[in-house]
Order: sequence, then structure tokens, then C-alpha cells
Amino acid sequence: MENHSFISYANGKSLAEINSTIAVPKTKNFFRMLFAYTGPGALVAVGYMDPGNWAASINGGQSFNFLLISTILISSLMAMLLQYMSAKLGIVTQMDLAQAIRARTSKRLSFILWIVIELAIMATDVAEVIGAAIALNLLFKIPLVIATFITILDVFLLLLLSKVGFRKIEALISCLIMVILLVFAYQVMLAQPNWKNIFLSVFPSPELVAQHPVVNGLSPLTGSLGIIGATVMPHNFYLHSSICQTRKINHLDLDDVQNAVRFTTWDSNIQLILAFFVNVLLLIMGAAVFKSGAVKDSSFFGLYDALSNTTMLSNPILISVAKTGILSVLFAIALLASGQNSTITGTLTGQIVMEGFIHLKMPLWARRLFTRLLSVIPVIICVVMTANDTVSQQHFALNMLLENSQVFLAFAVPFSIVPLLIMTDDKRMMGQFKNRRVWSILGWISSIILIFLNLYNLPVTFVSFNMMPKQEAVILAYVVITLIVLLMAWTCWDMKKTRSTYK
Repeated sequence: MENHSFISYANGKSLAEINSTIAVPKTKNFFRMLFAYTGPGALVAVGYMDPGNWAASINGGQSFNFLLISTILISSLMAMLLQYMSAKLGIVTQMDLAQAIRARTSKRLSFILWIVIELAIMATDVAEVIGAAIALNLLFKIPLVIATFITILDVFLLLLLSKVGFRKIEALISCLIMVILLVFAYQVMLAQPNWKNIFLSVFPSPELVAQHPVVNGLSPLTGSLGIIGATVMPHNFYLHSSICQTRKINHLDLDDVQNAVRFTTWDSNIQLILAFFVNVLLLIMGAAVFKSGAVKDSSFFGLYDALSNTTMLSNPILISVAKTGILSVLFAIALLASGQNSTITGTLTGQIVMEGFIHLKMPLWARRLFTRLLSVIPVIICVVMTANDTVSQQHFALNMLLENSQVFLAFAVPFSIVPLLIMTDDKRMMGQFKNRRVWSILGWISSIILIFLNLYNLPVTFVSFNMMPKQEAVILAYVVITLIVLLMAWTCWDMKKTRSTYK
């Protein structure tokens, strides 16, 4: 790797500073091995419980009680399968997903794909900025403009963490995940929900795809689409394929590689099960903590206020605890923890795709500052433009910005999962670790569903922007969908063309 001052050329190992830095014991003890490989899955799980997912789950519970729990389960199972393939690609090929795509596509196409994935990363960063700024505002009464600028300072947190070692970063992320899980578990336990109905809701029913009844503008079908579309985050596949390489393994020993794939999969699945429970707890909150239909404002402000408003809560125990203010404070703490988790994973992913697609490298703190400044701009504009509006209008505007920023995730989904499946299905690339037929079929079914749902929602999303007449917004959405399909076809063609020459 050649260094050229601040920006340098990178075409070596993925995240070279931490690649193969964590020793793995030579033992047959299952739990010692699992502990050694535990960590990367926690960073991946962050993307499945970030602030962008919260409203969808709580709204689903408010509108349809426990019905959509099975939707969360289905999307979590899809995520487990695709994350397994992502980690396997990284371990077996010793390349992250961005590097692997770059190796099989042209320089021009790789640059375009880099832009697409960067937009997705920035979209998640906007959600993180909004979540962290609102949490600071709710906890410490800091004005939103100032709180938004304070979020830039988390670059110093990243600088500090980069000095203590990746294993400690994994431990911190795991602790923050447990904070989020325990906060919502405590609130749900106080609500004393009907556990039998919750258990039965795990099993899918035809009602999931029904278009009636329509509650708060949602049908069961649109609620399911929203949850599935918001759950699988495309940038997570790039992240996982890189950080799974932090363990030191002998790639000349097939048993060692097999063990790495096995225990990394265990780690990923355990952490994604925790993410599943967080999302289920959020849905149960909507169904059991609040009175049915009581929450009209699903923004973070509205949920915070609802947790301290005794008229909205469902039983006497909750009401008595809410009077102390602890429920709303815990909610804000969980929101802040979620935002800080995303800080670390978003920065690492940004570095991975920059190095992998365009072979450029910059210090992590600079990368973080660059992404955060770009993400802060739309939030500041939104806050300033609504400064003279009512408080509820300000909250609504921020909520709409958060939801609309997620549209960029729809752009990136096809360019993450389709190349991932093409490469993990390729025996010349994966050898004996090529996808088994059953996993390949399930992977392609999951991918088609996810791509369809993300693109299906684009026309409605474009209309919701209210930036142009409805008909023009729909036309623009279909133009964008067409461009995505054409770019996807170009990507598949490039990868197929190089398949015969790949070594």
C-alpha cells in the first residue's frame, strides 16, 4: 500500500489497520471459540435496530396490535441468511463486498456504485443525527440547532475508540445494544401484555397482506411493507464482509476457514436475534404500552411525550411509573445509545466502500467528519426553516426528513444483495464454500422480495415529498426505478462478463 499524505491509495486488505488483529484460540471448546468470534455481529445488528426502524415498529403495534410480529420475524430471517453469505464471502475470499464487486466490474461502474452506496450511508447518518439531536434536546433541553452541531463532536469519540482496539469497540457496541434491549424490555414488562397472543402472532397469517382495515393511513399490507423495507440495510453487507476478517485465521487450512465461517455465523445470528427482540419490543410498546390509537405523533418527540402522558398509557402500573418521568427518560437514553452505535458502524462502512470501490483511503476521523458534515446540513436547514412554525410542525418536519432520507436505502439494496448472491453462488470464487442450492434459492427469493418492496414504495415516497404535483412525482419515481433497473442490468452484465476470467 502506497501512502500519499492525507488521501492515500488503498488496494490491500480490507480495513488493513484491524484486519487479522484478533487472535483465535486453538481449542475444540465450543463456547471459547464462540466468545473469540463474538463481536462483529453486534456491529451488524446495530443497523437492524437504528432510529430509522423505531417508528415503523411502534406504528405497526398501534395500528394492528401484535399482527406484524410475524413480519419482523420474516425480515429477520432474510437478514440472517444474507448476512451469513456476506461474512462467508469476506472470510473465504479475503475481500470485502466492495473489493469483490470492484474486482469483477469496470472502473466506471465501480465509481457509480460507490456513489449509490455513499448515498445510503449518508441517509442512515441523517437518521442518526436526528435521533441523537432529539435525544440531547429531550434529556438536556439543548436547542435543536446546537444539539445538531454537538453531534459532530462524536468524531472525537471515534478517535478515542480507534486507540483502544477493535475488541473493545465490539464490547462497547454490545453494551449499548443491551441498554436498548433492557430499556424496552422493562417498559413492556410493566405493560403486562397478553403473552399468549404475542406468541401466536409469531406465525404468519393471510391478514398480513390484507389491504383492510386502514388505521392511521396504514393497512396490514403497507405496515408489513414498511417493516420489511426498513429492516434490511444494504450497507450492512459491506460492513460484515470486512469486520469478519478481524480474526486471525490460517487460510491455507480449510478446517480453520470452516470454523471461522461457522462461528461468525453463530455470532451474527445471535446478535440478529437480539435485534429481532428489540424490534418486537418496540411493536409491543405500540400495542400494549399505549392505549390503542392514542399516539397521533409518531415522531421521537411524540413518543417521548406519550411515555409521560398518563392519559395515553394502558394500565395503572405504567401510569404510576410514568408519573416519575422515568419511562420517557429511558426512551431518550435508548435513542442516544442507538445513535452512538450507528456512529461507529457508519464510519467503518464508509471507509470500506471508499477503499473497496475507488481505492482511496483517509483517516477514520476525517472520514467521519466528512460524512457527518454532509448529514448535518439537511437537518440544520430543516430546523432553521421551521423555526417560526409551531412545535408540532417542527416535529413533523424532522420526522418527514428522517423518513424521506431512507429512500436512498431503496437505491442501494439491489447493488448489495444481487452481487453478493452472484459471487457466493460462484464455485470458482468460493470453492467448497459455494452456497448450497437451498440457501441459494432462499437467498434469491429474499432478494427479489426485498428489491420489489423497496422499489414498490418509491412512487408513494416521492409523492409524500410534496415538492411537485402528484402526477409528476409518480413519473419521476418511475424514471428513477427504470434507471435503477438499467444500472442493475449493467452490474449483472459486467459481473457475468468477468466470471469466466475471474481467478
